[in-house]
Amino acid sequence: MTDTLSVWQLVEMARHQDRPYFGDYVSRLVPDFVELHGDRLSADDPALVAGIGTWHGRTALFMGNQKGRTLSERLHRNWGMMHPEGYRKAIRLAHQAAKFGFPIVCLVDTPGAYPGAGAEERGIAAAIAGAIMEWFTIPVPVVACIIGEGGSGGALGLAVADRVLMMENSIYSVASPEAAASIVWRDNARKVEAAEQLQITSRDLLAMGVVEEVIPEPSGGAHTDYDAAARALDEALLRAVQPLLEEDTQLLLERRYERYRYIDSLIGAAEHFGPKVSAKALAE
Repeated sequence: MTDTLSVWQLVEMARHQDRPYFGDYVSRLVPDFVELHGDRLSADDPALVAGIGTWHGRTALFMGNQKGRTLSERLHRNWGMMHPEGYRKAIRLAHQAAKFGFPIVCLVDTPGAYPGAGAEERGIAAAIAGAIMEWFTIPVPVVACIIGEGGSGGALGLAVADRVLMMENSIYSVASPEAAASIVWRDNARKVEAAEQLQITSRDLLAMGVVEEVIPEPSGGAHTDYDAAARALDEALLRAVQPLLEEDTQLLLERRYERYRYIDSLIGAAEHFGPKVSAKALAE
């Protein structure tokens, strides 16, 4: 489907109100899922759901953004936009998983971290930066998948992983098209133009090597068949996690670090050659 849609149509597909969220996937992948709460410092963040359960015969930690369906749920979940305590909760539980040798799966679906005054007062930037740094020290396999929106540092705080996957009709970007248009042209109305230049689609990011696999969605999108989408996600996650379980811990951490050094080199190349250079050309 990705090849037949425009970039903006893909943005709308990634944001579709009926698209499966973290809860829809985890209930199918981990039926005995037990949610865990709190950052043990200030509060719990409902925008991040995290917990443990049995997945393919082993205990695993699953965490992900939850946007909510109804207006009241969305207000409670803050549309999946995490506060500082959400990132602290994620890292707290990641260290717990490492203590017991549990692999970690992160399902990312957020327009970005919450930009409100309260989050700023409680140190949202430092919380994201700290989370990104900590992920490089977690000595168990970490696999992330962008299931809807992967927006800015808010997404990266959950997506520093050994393997990063994307659902076919998801997007992953340094900023939302609206934010990019506002920053570059001071004109939110140019969001479609911004989306076309940001290279945010799964096909673009696979070509660049930013993600390792694109997971096909059911015809019409993941929202048309939750069960089929969950099966495809489950198979892809298992393919990603299984070889990582056999790796030496030190090698695992070194390769995770090198993965992001490679991405950093791509960013540097893009800045040098300008936005018109193709993703495929950069990767080559």
